[in-house]
Amino acid sequence: MRKTIILTAIVLCSAFGHAQTQKWINNVKLSGFGIVQYQYNGLHNGTTSKSNTFNLRLGRVSLDGRILDDWFWKAQLQFNGNTSTLGASPRVLDLFVEWQKYDFFRVKAGQFKNPFTFDNPIHPIDQGFMGVAQSVQKLAGFSDRAGAHPSNGRDIGVQIQGDFLKNNAGRNLIHYQVGVFDGQGINVKDVDQQKNIIGGVWVMPMDGLRLGWFGWTGSYARKGTWTDAAGLPQSGIRSLQQRRYAFSAEYKADDWTVRSEYVHSTGYAFAKPIANTNDEAAHDCNISADGSKAQGVYALVIAPIIPKKFHAKARYDMYRPSDGAQKQRTQYDLGLDYEFNKNLELSGIYSYVHDRSQNTPAGHPNYSMFDLELSFRF
Repeated sequence: MRKTIILTAIVLCSAFGHAQTQKWINNVKLSGFGIVQYQYNGLHNGTTSKSNTFNLRLGRVSLDGRILDDWFWKAQLQFNGNTSTLGASPRVLDLFVEWQKYDFFRVKAGQFKNPFTFDNPIHPIDQGFMGVAQSVQKLAGFSDRAGAHPSNGRDIGVQIQGDFLKNNAGRNLIHYQVGVFDGQGINVKDVDQQKNIIGGVWVMPMDGLRLGWFGWTGSYARKGTWTDAAGLPQSGIRSLQQRRYAFSAEYKADDWTVRSEYVHSTGYAFAKPIANTNDEAAHDCNISADGSKAQGVYALVIAPIIPKKFHAKARYDMYRPSDGAQKQRTQYDLGLDYEFNKNLELSGIYSYVHDRSQNTPAGHPNYSMFDLELSFRF
């Protein structure tokens, strides 16, 4: 009898588990992409030499699915690179769940993109160039100006967002998004117990056009040592306030993309960015000499030569890491891409760079770059 009861229990548990698993599996999607890169960089300044190299720019795998219809979840890993640094090592990028019952009010919690700028959330292949604009790179949480470790424009927190005010055609005219975040980047807990509030709103007055405004207030902090203005050693938690805003515009229709954004930041930065939580820079709380202001602007166009197949593209990209133009870096990009199908693309970009920070006896402020990328999705 005992064996019969145990066997029956095992069969019931197996059947129940099988049914639940099947239901769960039907809701799960596996996807990912890879970007193989060749890049030439003509910069040489005494410490950096010209280089050309093959590289695995990005490799990501993600799982996503639904729970009880109203809940969407996603987990995404980046696995290219090595395990020595936060910037290149395998790591969790996205891990969140979102309640999506209503279009006008959705709630997301976990680790995901900062709701700041149009450029930040665009898929790396669809973004169209060898990376996001410099202002987005430095002021939206990629290789952030404040000194945080590379976080791919993401942080940990909670966000609400939605679309509302439909026109006669049923298209929403207004989108909003606002979130509360730790302010320390991905896979790291809060240090100063102050939170970042980041948000934006955009209007869509006509099909394909959106005009946006974004704001960011909060801090970035480290625990370590520094020397104060009087030359005295200090230790503890040092918190640097950050205030940022952006104005954005984009028109996307008939396979054309035209986009431009201006981003401004007020707030000091740490002198050394973090690449590894175990190195000295992670506890170096001295302030950068760049001061408290930074700004940048970019404008780009992606035009179809053969719609949905072959495109020409150009981008003007300027960034000032300090108050004034003495360290301004301006990059002019020209390129082409060819889509073999929706899952395979070849892209080439030529860039001419004018970097005033390299205008030294050993440096050369003007140089060229070339980037060739083969991208695939699955």
